[in-house]
Amino acid sequence: MTPDVLIVIVAVLGVLVLLATTRIAADAILAAALVLLLAAPVPSNGGWRMGVIPASDLLSGFSNTGMLTVGVLYIVVAGLRETGGIDWIAASLLGRPRGVRSAIGRVMGPVWAMSVFLNNTPVVAMMIPAVQDWSRRLRLPVSKLMIPLSYASILGGTCSLIGTSTNLVVAGLVISQTDLAPLRMFDITWVGLPAAAIGAGVLILLGPRLLPDRRAEGAALSDPREYTMEMRVPDSGPVPGKTVEQAGLRSLPGCFLVEIERSGEIISAVGPEQVLHAGDRLLFAGVVESIRDLANTRGLEPATDQIFKLDSPRLRRRLFEAVVSESSPLVGKNIREGRFRNRYNGAVIAVARNGERLRGKVGDVVLRAADLVLVEADPGFADRAGSSRDFLLIRPLENSTPRRHNRAPIALVILVAMVVLATAGVYPMLVAAMLAAAAIVLTRCCTITEARRSIDWSVLVVIGAALGLGKALDATGAAQLAADAVLSVAGSHPWLVLLAIYVFTSFMTEIITNNAAVALVFPIAVATATSLGVNPMPFIIAVMMAGSASFATPLGYQTNMMVYGPGGYRFGDFLRVGLVMNVVMCISTVLITPLVYPF
Repeated sequence: MTPDVLIVIVAVLGVLVLLATTRIAADAILAAALVLLLAAPVPSNGGWRMGVIPASDLLSGFSNTGMLTVGVLYIVVAGLRETGGIDWIAASLLGRPRGVRSAIGRVMGPVWAMSVFLNNTPVVAMMIPAVQDWSRRLRLPVSKLMIPLSYASILGGTCSLIGTSTNLVVAGLVISQTDLAPLRMFDITWVGLPAAAIGAGVLILLGPRLLPDRRAEGAALSDPREYTMEMRVPDSGPVPGKTVEQAGLRSLPGCFLVEIERSGEIISAVGPEQVLHAGDRLLFAGVVESIRDLANTRGLEPATDQIFKLDSPRLRRRLFEAVVSESSPLVGKNIREGRFRNRYNGAVIAVARNGERLRGKVGDVVLRAADLVLVEADPGFADRAGSSRDFLLIRPLENSTPRRHNRAPIALVILVAMVVLATAGVYPMLVAAMLAAAAIVLTRCCTITEARRSIDWSVLVVIGAALGLGKALDATGAAQLAADAVLSVAGSHPWLVLLAIYVFTSFMTEIITNNAAVALVFPIAVATATSLGVNPMPFIIAVMMAGSASFATPLGYQTNMMVYGPGGYRFGDFLRVGLVMNVVMCISTVLITPLVYPF
């Protein structure tokens, strides 16, 4: 074993141990591993050189098209989020489950179906915020749903040639390195579809028990302050004529509908079957995060007309939480009398008073010292109001820009166009995503500032660093050394060799990238089949399935890494669920493949 190989193996093992046993951020661990490989002194020709492989190779992951595509897709998703398009997707595809097991099934069904024909990355990127909002509304722990979201996309990707980039890599290797006929669209489907069905069934059955519940940890962070907010049902839109339950206003997390004012009449006991009419004024009570989400609900608008009189366009505004000081001229006056809009160029849309439930119109609330007000204003509000002594504290709320619901169809059309262009091969996925991101900004589905803020740089660092580690494993021969060791124990029995090929590919996929793993194992699999004098097709299918079906670590597949943060997961969560899925898919593939493609 050469010093280069030893250093790389130590670095990879160190990454796996730290990810599994500590709470250090994944991007920090992987970045540290790259620094180690870049700076490690290695004996060479009687002297020393710095770094196991050239820095350009080790850092090439940060120019990888897959990583760049993920970054650009964050902007596309920001456009869907800011226009409310994601809310429509969630309502249309997810519905209302009866429990956690039903919710897992409802997430997996549509995601699996889309991933058969679409690239996994945009499907998962699109669904992450939708599932987050959906789980919050249903009061389900999002940690029970994010891993199934990623796994469903992986299972769907095993069912067609274009379902994942891994399959396309193997198809290219078949053309370039063998004399076999090119793989057709559904050659893998005969194995992938039954194996995926078995895997999905196991996850739906065991998921509620195996998946973590982070709800208790997040409960400590909830805000006990209760706001009162008044919303209005506009004359046009999706809400008039629907019941409270049909409009999705019954089971709101941390928020509930207190009363309805209709033509001067107060309806205080609001039941789920109460039909909503145009012009109804709805009084809600809830914590600040729920009130923020309510302000962006499609089909409702703040009842105060002051927001429509502000100078700045709504797409540039955000929400601010402010505490009224004792010396404020607003104390002892209602919001209208205090001329809040004229003073601060902002509109109060909700008020909180030490947990007390305030009734009546928000504009009629007489303010007291220490009252909390939720203000919609342009970003300069904090500076204008902060320079006075009228408020003790001013805090901007994240992700509180008013939704541009009228642009939701535009954002959805852009998304569909991106998927069609990439799937039809008109443009590579990266180019299609860049065009879509540009269209999102140009059509004002989101601003440039929101686009910048939407990119999760820690995920991009993890993906780029993981690609660099895979490059080091390949270039130094460490991966080949491991492959020879694994295959040496399989002997000459085709079934055992098929099992060894699958297990080794799956293992490599978990610690490096799936594309790198299949590129490494493919020539070994074909050469082994040739030496055994058997049909290489079962081994090629096994490489495709094992390269795609990566469940046990967040590193093996980029959709796993994409849900790592939003689900609040730890490394061990993937091990607990993913090892079961890996075993199920391995057994299914090894048993089914020779029946479809005999040795």
